[in-house]
Amino acid sequence: MSDVGTDETAGTAGNVVIRPRRVAWMAGVSAVALLVVFTVVAVLLRQSDTGVVFRTSDQVAMIGVGVILAGLTLLFALPRARADAEGIEVRNVVVTKRLSWDEVLSVSFPDGASFARLELPDDEYHAILAVQAVDRQHAVDAVRALRRLHKQARSR
Repeated sequence: MSDVGTDETAGTAGNVVIRPRRVAWMAGVSAVALLVVFTVVAVLLRQSDTGVVFRTSDQVAMIGVGVILAGLTLLFALPRARADAEGIEVRNVVVTKRLSWDEVLSVSFPDGASFARLELPDDEYHAILAVQAVDRQHAVDAVRALRRLHKQARSR
């Protein structure tokens, strides 16, 4: 499935699903690295001569901390934007928000910004973490697709 393109689950043309590429990849690599490091440290705890007595429960706790940190790191792989003719649903790290195109003034990607955003009335905006500058051409294609949908919805 393409990261920017037609959403096969929706079954209609004009639906766009966008996910970050590099951040998701880095979150996965970082999560695995954290888990490996905490597991290795947990195994080596009992073998080191530090004067402190480490028990099996300490080792399990250390691995548990690694699992929790890896899970939290994977949250950065969750951002997604799903847009259709009616509006856009933006899922950032934890919060999901649905906006109709009537509520959105424009889709912008300011110079120097790390991610795209939806310009809203009263000088407010909503970040789209799924469209990140580090994804380069993928981000450009995503912003163009969102602007096209926004323009089509506003012209009706």
